[in-house]
Amino acid sequence: MTMMKISELPGDEDNGLTCRTYVFQNESHTLGNALKCIIDRYEDVQFCGYTVPHPAEAKMHFRIQTQETPTLDILKRGLTDLQKVCEHTIDLFEKEVKEFSKP
Repeated sequence: MTMMKISELPGDEDNGLTCRTYVFQNESHTLGNALKCIIDRYEDVQFCGYTVPHPAEAKMHFRIQTQETPTLDILKRGLTDLQKVCEHTIDLFEKEVKEFSKP
């Protein structure tokens, strides 16, 4: 598993812990949309969205705004939940391939 490079957008530290934009290096719509779909459903989240500033740049900006929960906690939870969804999908796929491959 490769490590993701994530940083905060400069200047966001003035917004407090409940409103931040994270910059993901070498990521795009694939991660952005999947992560947004997961985090959007959390009760404390007021806003969640992402942008890819320019197709020539290999980065994605991911913004989270919450009532009280620090956005870094929400981001970590979202990435963990997304990983669980991916693992479950792979398990189901492999099970169905085995079932289909039976003579």
